[in-house]
Amino acid sequence: MVLLFPTPPERLVDAAGRPYFLWDSDMTLPEFEQKLREESREGRAYLVGKLMRQAKPDDVFTFVTVDEIVDLWPTLVRYLGRQREFWTWLLGYWGYELESA
Repeated sequence: MVLLFPTPPERLVDAAGRPYFLWDSDMTLPEFEQKLREESREGRAYLVGKLMRQAKPDDVFTFVTVDEIVDLWPTLVRYLGRQREFWTWLLGYWGYELESA
């Protein structure tokens, strides 16, 4: 997969180290990355769903792979909000068959 315009690392975070896509949480980028590795499946699905809902699509793939998204799909789809249609379309366009939630 080619990423055309991921956000440069120095622009991902504010002065406090909080990623732009976690504007509503008090979590630094290293804390977010650690939680992505250590959370339960449900907790990881929540974080990935939040990422997919609030970050630019190119930036999502800085943190997770398409295969990880597809694996978590049945659990994370409920966290996508209004972005659900976009991600369903995009992953379908790329040839992934997604389980219904």
